Amino acid sequence: MFESPPFWMYVAGFLLLLGPLVTVHELGHYLVGRWFGVKADAFSIGFGSEIFGWTDKRGTRWRISALPLGGYVQFKGDMNPASVPDPDAPAEPGSFQGAALWKRALIVAAGPVTNLLVAIGIFAAFFVIYGNPTIVGAEDSRTVGEFAEESVARDAGMQIGDTIVAIDGDLVANFDAIRNEVLLHPDKRMVFTVERDGTKLDIPLTTARIEETDGFGNVSVLGRIGVGPDGGQYVLEEVGVLESVPLAVARCWDITGMMITGIRQIITGERSIKELGGPVKIAKFSGEQLSLGLLAFINFAALISLNLAFINFLPIPALDGGHLAFYAAEAIRRKPVGPQATEWAYRTGIGIVLVFMVIVTVNDVISLPLFGS
Repeated sequence: MFESPPFWMYVAGFLLLLGPLVTVHELGHYLVGRWFGVKADAFSIGFGSEIFGWTDKRGTRWRISALPLGGYVQFKGDMNPASVPDPDAPAEPGSFQGAALWKRALIVAAGPVTNLLVAIGIFAAFFVIYGNPTIVGAEDSRTVGEFAEESVARDAGMQIGDTIVAIDGDLVANFDAIRNEVLLHPDKRMVFTVERDGTKLDIPLTTARIEETDGFGNVSVLGRIGVGPDGGQYVLEEVGVLESVPLAVARCWDITGMMITGIRQIITGERSIKELGGPVKIAKFSGEQLSLGLLAFINFAALISLNLAFINFLPIPALDGGHLAFYAAEAIRRKPVGPQATEWAYRTGIGIVLVFMVIVTVNDVISLPLFGS
């Protein structure tokens, strides 16, 4: 029997998650813009109608808006909250378009970079407080020490004592690298290179496709080969403050790689598009993680912050990455992209974002227990 948190916890989790993450994202834009002398006309948390707000002494209108699905900073010279440049606005001092190209690029990049720094900061803090999970007591954790009751690796000819040294020709450093590679590729043909009695052997196999369900009823599709390392156990090694940052960066790098792999699998049909989630699913997961305690919720916040950074760096017009792509083109061409091309690119980008939002919202709604999922 699955347990669900009370409804108020979903609402609280969603607001406590997206509110701060959106705020720090937009503060990144705002503070770097202010540093470069660019005036902000509006700073909004949420979209749509203003619920309440105030105007500071610099003339910036600070708003809390009705739709809590994002936010924006509208700089002087922007035609709208998507930061589409107003072709009729002069590039005067204090306007966004009047700033040097490199300054505009840094202002735009500051938002997702801030989300990335938040994720790194949270992971680094966890490493310092709790340590780094590490296998000890095993001379080489890549050596196969046991098989699961159902093991495609054993069925394919792998033996106890084999040392897995590569997967599809790519070297693996430890058991975690093997596990992470397999987890991302359910039901996939792979070639495992093992060392056995001083000889290297290639063992082709197809990973098992496993559906795991957590205590809240969320289903994850994972790959398995059914092996465990030879001896050893996970312990938490102490980590100093200076050591924690590289570890946190590596963690973010690995998670980003998993995101890219997941997107590629959805595009190629290896995974269902139903695995994509949007605001409703974020609200569901945030409430569930909040019910598990503060640490679980903060860890989830780090993952979502990293997701926000990744998505915003995608080169889609209307997102930060789209703006950066235009600035790259401007730097190469030595002149801005024409207004008509810019307008159509932004319309296309907004269309892509809207279609994506419709898809993930439909996925979210269909996955609700109300529809029997």
